[in-house]
Order: sequence, then C-alpha cells, then structure tokens
Amino acid sequence: MTEFDLKPALEAIIYAADDPATLEQLAAALGEDKLPVKAALDELIASYSSEERGIEIRAVAGGYKMYTKPQHHDVVRRFIKSLRPPLRLSMPALETLAVIAYKQPVTAPEISEIRGVNTSGVISTLLDKKLIATAGRKEVIGRPILYKTSKEFLMRFGLSDLDELPSLKEFEALAREALGTEEGMASTDISEEQPAELHPESQAASVSEAIHHVAEELANAEAQREHQALATSEGMPSGQLDEDPPSPSAKSTSAD
Repeated sequence: MTEFDLKPALEAIIYAADDPATLEQLAAALGEDKLPVKAALDELIASYSSEERGIEIRAVAGGYKMYTKPQHHDVVRRFIKSLRPPLRLSMPALETLAVIAYKQPVTAPEISEIRGVNTSGVISTLLDKKLIATAGRKEVIGRPILYKTSKEFLMRFGLSDLDELPSLKEFEALAREALGTEEGMASTDISEEQPAELHPESQAASVSEAIHHVAEELANAEAQREHQALATSEGMPSGQLDEDPPSPSAKSTSAD
C-alpha cells in the first residue's frame, strides 16, 4: 500500500477500534511492515493536530485511540446531555458513584469502608440505572464482586474513556451537568422513591457537598492505607530483625 492508502486505512481502523490499537495490530491488519505504518501514523496524527479538527489521535496504553479535543469537551457534554433526560440520583448514590469512578474496580465492602455506611442499596440503584457494571470477582476470601463504571456513565458525563476522568473538583461540574439544573438530585433517602423538591441553588450546593465528602473519604482512606503500610514496615525496631533475644541463662552468665 502507498502512503496515501495507509493513512485513511489507519484512520478507519483506529476509529472502529474499541481499545487502543497497537502498532503491531495495525501493521498486521494492513499486511505491512511496522516502519512504513509508523511513518504514515505519525503523519496522520500531525494532520489531526490542526486547530481546525475537533478530534485527535493519542498514544495511550501502548496503542492509538481517537479522542475529542479538550477545548471541545463542553459542547460535546451539552450535546450528550441534550440526548438524555437528567439523571435522578440521591446524594448517597452520587457519592458512591464517585468512589467507584475513582477507585475502580472496587468491591462493595471496600466502598462501604470508604463511605462508612452500607452501600448495597445504592449499588443496586446504580446498576439499575446502568451507570456501573460488574467487573468479575476479587481473588480474596469470599471472592466479592468488583464494580466499575459503564459506557452509560461515560456517555452521561461526556467522556471518551476513563483516561479523560477529571479531578474530583472538575467532576463536580460534570455531575451538575449530568444531573441537570432542576430535576437531577433526588432525595437523600437510599430508597430514592420520593425526589426532593430542590432549588437549582440548593441542588448545586448538594452536589458540591457530595463531591467534597467523597474527596475527604478518599483522602482519609488513602492516608489510613499508607499509615497501615508504614506501621507494618516499621513494626520491629531496626537491628532486631535477624537477632534472637538473649536467653535468661546467657544474661546470668554475663552477670557473673
């Protein structure tokens, strides 16, 4: 294939691929050596860097994938939001969703430990709304189910994939958009049967409170994990790890 044939073929493959396409995969699919494929790929990436283009090709996770450019994320989110009615989530559900998003894959006991409350009912709600999905089981005693965010979550929050997951502060703004301005925040009751009548200002404050709460919970959990790791590594004083304590007889002998 000529260089002019390679570039549109590469573009088509990368666009169609769910996961980042590696150079090896691209070369094999095109029946070409990696060197000319890489040269054509570099030119294709350069052509997408123009300000006239709304998408770009990034090298991520050992492969190549298309993304919307950051400067267009706001309009993309507004468009996606216009296709779906606002979410209706309680504060516990929003907080749990944030924990899953930033700690995934994560088990229900781990979520409950971070949140400090039982989250089984909220997890069921998030599953029903298709915002999270199961991700197998953790290989520990009891083999608890792992949870991760879903494609619906990415669509709702206007993200191409998890690599675009913003900081928790930025996630707060995304949550406000995804929840809508008047109807998105439901009652804080875990049952979520009766939505609360919230003003837009009250709802914005509720979202902020929920995200700030999650940030504190995650920070506390990380600090506790580091403290436990430090305590384990420093459990025995230096110099005594490879020595046995002297026996009583040895002490009495030395005293004589």
